[in-house]
Amino acid sequence: MQPAAELQRDLVLVGGGHSHVLAVRMLGMRPLAGLRITLVSPASHSPYSGMLPGLVAGHYRFEQAHIDLARLCQWAGVRFVEAEVTALDPAMRRLTLAGRPALHYDVASIDIGSQPELDTVPGARRYATPVKPVAGLWQRWQALYGRVAGRVAPDRAPDRVAGEDCRIAVVGGGAGSVELVLAMANRLQDTLVHFDLWCAAATILPGYNARARQSVMAALGQRGIRVHLNARVAAVESRHLILSDGAHAAYDELFWCTGAVPAPWIAASGLATDQQGFLAVRDTLQATQDDCVFAAGDIAVQVNHPRPKAGVFAVRQGPVLAHNLRALLLDQPLRQHRPQRRFLSLISLGAERATAEKGAFSATGRWVWRWKDAIDRAFMAQFENLPNAMASQEQDSLPQLQHASQQAVCGGCGAKVGADALSAALAQLRLDYPQHCVVAGDDAVAVPVPQGAMLLQSLDVLRQLVSDPWQMGRIAAQHALSDLYACGARPVSALAAATLPYANSAMLQRELQQLLAGALHEFAAVDCRLTGGHSMQGAELGLGFVVNGVPMSEDGRLLSKIGAQPGDQLILTKALGIGTLFAAHMQLAADGRDISAALASMLQGNREAAMLAVAQGASACTDITGFGLLGHLLEMLAGVRGARLSLAQLPVLGGALDHLRGGIASTMHAANERSARQLYQHSPSVDAARLQLLFDPQTSGGLLIALPRERGRALCDALHHAGYAEARIIGEVTGRVDGSAAPVHLD
Repeated sequence: MQPAAELQRDLVLVGGGHSHVLAVRMLGMRPLAGLRITLVSPASHSPYSGMLPGLVAGHYRFEQAHIDLARLCQWAGVRFVEAEVTALDPAMRRLTLAGRPALHYDVASIDIGSQPELDTVPGARRYATPVKPVAGLWQRWQALYGRVAGRVAPDRAPDRVAGEDCRIAVVGGGAGSVELVLAMANRLQDTLVHFDLWCAAATILPGYNARARQSVMAALGQRGIRVHLNARVAAVESRHLILSDGAHAAYDELFWCTGAVPAPWIAASGLATDQQGFLAVRDTLQATQDDCVFAAGDIAVQVNHPRPKAGVFAVRQGPVLAHNLRALLLDQPLRQHRPQRRFLSLISLGAERATAEKGAFSATGRWVWRWKDAIDRAFMAQFENLPNAMASQEQDSLPQLQHASQQAVCGGCGAKVGADALSAALAQLRLDYPQHCVVAGDDAVAVPVPQGAMLLQSLDVLRQLVSDPWQMGRIAAQHALSDLYACGARPVSALAAATLPYANSAMLQRELQQLLAGALHEFAAVDCRLTGGHSMQGAELGLGFVVNGVPMSEDGRLLSKIGAQPGDQLILTKALGIGTLFAAHMQLAADGRDISAALASMLQGNREAAMLAVAQGASACTDITGFGLLGHLLEMLAGVRGARLSLAQLPVLGGALDHLRGGIASTMHAANERSARQLYQHSPSVDAARLQLLFDPQTSGGLLIALPRERGRALCDALHHAGYAEARIIGEVTGRVDGSAAPVHLD
């Protein structure tokens, strides 16, 4: 039976700015049947500009000041792609991404903000830390705070030894630089840290009224921050600023917060921009030259109503953007956006005080901070407290495309993906991977095998685990290859088996190309050829591979699950927790940073670990997948050996233990626990969550290696050197198990 709506259009949102997060929330509340939405952002968390000064000052935690894009997208049914866009081709409707295949779109929207101007001042890009991207600023600030926080001024703490003075310079003069320097000074009060604010203008806060400027200047003075006016920085050297009058000024750390400039790829796209390079948009927020490209926030300029770069305008644009994206796709009238001429500006003063300014009005005090804090928390609550269900069960549907088939997908053809979409995807992939995408079109192909070698074969298929198809292709490839590595084999060829959600031909091609490009990214790295496969359409995405391999060692020796000997040490190469983390992600309970770390773990292949195991003469080896650590360990013991494990030594992914303690587990967890219930024993003092970790199913997990005790430490050190930072000796194999004792003892 044909599903309710096949996928017909791709909407790609570039950037996780304020307008886009609001649009995602609104589009998630009213889904459009037939629309696939993708959000592309370089990081899983997007900072909220209103709370950034409070984060630096120590008033907020990271989670309070950032929107978890991975969680928001999971809730909204939006694909999240953690990547950086580097180019836009409006004619081809294509977005180039750094280090991975391009994304095609039918409608695109851009909300990537702006960045400080660095290139007009020689040396600034090399020596200064720009305030954007915020991820870089936050990382630098944390490192700086860790170094200098202990430098307590002797007159404040005479019993402590003071360190050397540190001078922090901030170049700017607008609200952003003022808030940043006051926040840093608040966080480092009573230390031997000195601050300078360098302003090219004759006054700070140009455009603000005199009373607001006076209040902010007073706050700067109270914190001992030296303000240098009419002091234009002409060049930057290591630890010195060179001013336009030739004077030199020393610094130890330099932060750059000058006028905003756009990403250069905006102007390079050929779309109309203003003189600075910001994308020119109409009042509908559409590019002046392209109805299918929208933009909002700092990256855009409304040609009829230009306004300063401020977060308040992006927030106001969000609902209009969401409405107009839907309206364009539904062939309905679009709204006109009229930004306000005056807006309320709330400037944080470091401590829990703030200044408010609008027109001639200005006020300063703790009550202004509380007002600002309430506004900021209310905005962020929209993304923390996501509704349990969509507001409306009824969905609008996209208009049927003229070239779309009116006939339901039948089973007589095996629901295969059409030859045109498949051929086009493979043709492009052959250009990108000429040596490793060698699909010839025959129904069967020869597998090249060295003379006299044994051919090993394995099959693994995964349901969709992540929404990013390129990452899904990479994970599925690594998951399939892991079975070969656990046998001590190197891969030589692979066949794909892909099930794609019902969609039109163009979208099927896009999806298939992304999936197989991800797989080929991994296959090419290990010299494995993709020689063919089968693709079909179905209710949900699935991807797997038949992989063929030959022994790694020259003598043809393979690794086996069985063969561990008493006294062998047990080494686990990667951390556990994949199952519970992705179960939590589905329930909107996982932190996006933990999911990113889990993805990185899954994408780390087991090839080098297997090669080291073979070289060290491992007694036995298996990979940890669906049955969890204990299930696969029991396979290794084969009923005739026992083992002792140290739960405290198990490497664990961030967040996994907290989710297990909270009762969040993968659907296969309970079956794994039931099957092993009589096969282990433990003392009452073991950590309950770490015990549950034994049953957590893994996707593309690590290897469990048994080898003689005298070689265990050497293998573990070699694994660390090869990049397996979480590799641990977790236990040892014990003697023959008698029938009355559980084979595995847990400490």
